[in-house]
Amino acid sequence: MLSQTIANQRLFNQRITGMKHETPEEVVRGLGAVQAQDYHQAVWGIGLRTQSAKLSDVEQAMIDRKIVLTWPMRGTIFFVPAEDAKWMVKLTESRFQTHDKKKQAELELDEGTLHRCSTIIGNALSGCSPVSRPKLMDLLEDAGINTKDGRGYYILGYLGRTGMICFGPHEGKQQSFVLLDEWVPESRELTLEESLAELALRYFTGHGPATIQDFAWWVGLTLTDAKRGFEAVKSDLRLDLVNAIEYWSSVTAPDVSADTDSVVLLPGFDEYYLGYKDRSAIIETEHDAKIAPHRNGVFQPMMVAGGEVVGVWKRETKRSGIEITLSPFSQRKDREEEFMEAAKQYSDFVGMPMTRIEWNQAL
Repeated sequence: MLSQTIANQRLFNQRITGMKHETPEEVVRGLGAVQAQDYHQAVWGIGLRTQSAKLSDVEQAMIDRKIVLTWPMRGTIFFVPAEDAKWMVKLTESRFQTHDKKKQAELELDEGTLHRCSTIIGNALSGCSPVSRPKLMDLLEDAGINTKDGRGYYILGYLGRTGMICFGPHEGKQQSFVLLDEWVPESRELTLEESLAELALRYFTGHGPATIQDFAWWVGLTLTDAKRGFEAVKSDLRLDLVNAIEYWSSVTAPDVSADTDSVVLLPGFDEYYLGYKDRSAIIETEHDAKIAPHRNGVFQPMMVAGGEVVGVWKRETKRSGIEITLSPFSQRKDREEEFMEAAKQYSDFVGMPMTRIEWNQAL
């Protein structure tokens, strides 16, 4: 296996190429979880892995409580299968205690204040009624709790990471929140060992070939805990040794049979990039910093050809339709038509016409 082979196998196992999933919930379950720091990017990450899903289909899966947005890993937002949200949050909750204490001191949020926030928000959401973020902030402010300077955002994240709340369906352009126990009343209950094993198997099945270090980074676990999960499912995995590095995949994963020279437009924060600690198999080191050029944790949407990240792109939504700008790392005259077709697939997904597509000079 060469790096390109690793990249193409990952594309195939993630269902970016080859056989697609039928539904949004199958995508999320197949990957274990889908990073969703940017909602509008994340829904496209799910859509491109399905046979024909549109934006409305992904959002309907949220409304139907088949997938939910919450904070299960690394203190950030993911789409997860609804029935798995609670045990995933519980698995990593303790990992943030030290960070939370420091952040709470910085924001001057003591235990008493956080308890009041929990009570106010819990009462507002009781009865499985989604409430928008601005309304929740108003409720806290009315109670004399300052939500400015990141305090409000932290409070919601803290309550999400402790398993109290999760995101509900969008209310127009606004995010809403619900009580997790009410929104998903039939949650699976797993022990710690079962949780580690379940997540390990899903990760290596949906992300392989990958290393144990990749898995530990993705979940936000210690390497020791990651190895516990890995060892529990090792018999279900196959090993590929590349340059003395162990890469693991599901034993049931078929060899790549799809077009290995495919062209796709991936969203920012996509699992194909952020699902691994080591990304050297899919992007040249000299270009890696261009994916998050401002070093603020914001990762740009990516142009991919033959498994390699070869540029970035952005979209601008206007009343008349979608405008897309492609910025390759080097000139891609030979792939222009394919990238334009990939852009058309994105506009079809969001249900808006593509009114302009522009190529920038090589970055």
